[in-house]
Amino acid sequence: MRLTRLTLSAALVGAALTGVVAAAPSGAASTPSLASCKTSIKSQEHQKGYLTVATDSPAYTPWFVNNKPSNGKGYESAVAYAIAGALGISKSHVKWVVEPFDASYAPGPKPFDFDINEISYTADRAKAVSFSTSYYDVQQSIVAMKGTKIVKAHSPAQLRTYQYGDQIGTTGLAFINSYIKPTKPARVYNTLDEAVAALQEHLIDALVIDTPTGQYMASAQIVDKKNKPLAVQVGQFPSVGEHYGLLFQKGSPMVGCVDAAIAQLRHNGTLAQLTKKWLGIYTSVPLIKP
Repeated sequence: MRLTRLTLSAALVGAALTGVVAAAPSGAASTPSLASCKTSIKSQEHQKGYLTVATDSPAYTPWFVNNKPSNGKGYESAVAYAIAGALGISKSHVKWVVEPFDASYAPGPKPFDFDINEISYTADRAKAVSFSTSYYDVQQSIVAMKGTKIVKAHSPAQLRTYQYGDQIGTTGLAFINSYIKPTKPARVYNTLDEAVAALQEHLIDALVIDTPTGQYMASAQIVDKKNKPLAVQVGQFPSVGEHYGLLFQKGSPMVGCVDAAIAQLRHNGTLAQLTKKWLGIYTSVPLIKP
């Protein structure tokens, strides 16, 4: 859950973001062929006969639709089923379970094969869990309530003066602390819902979140009784190499096969098609400089 100097290298910004890098190692020594994976994947499943996929609850639009991951709607739901299909697993053999965001990257056994929940790869997280290659490259953005000062006053110096808040463990929070570096400590909330409530109650001036989620939040989530938007997406920051990866139990043998599936979906245009279908309307957001 997500620049002043546009020439600043992605590597330097990535270091500030607690280890976010452009090309994360998946944890697999090599990527096997999809043909071999369709045979071997069954022996690697957490629950025999099913690909068990985790995400948080609620599952937010545009990554999911109607808080129902199993319906195949929304970018992450569609990607999960596309990966399953590439591995020869039918939709009826995909099982969804709930895993809280901040518990997903804790060390230890996992009750799922992989978690898909806008989880950015970071070097710190990769010490405890394994990640796939990127299925979505991320840009962070700022969301604020309409009419508040930050909507129009967001120069680099001005951005440092505001009270930010965000969900614990997110790269949005890391971006605030490590790169915007506000003069007031960011307020930390256990869930995204709590952070959104704090924004609506004017306990914080803004939060930082990935661009598609931020655009949906501003246009359709934070609304009045007549569904009129009360918030605005101030702008998005240029890419710093952050990306989302599927999360696995550390050392999972399934990583290589999932990487092979993602590679095929990228090569044959499926990921691009799904991005356009589910995220296209959320990504035309102006750039701002932190």
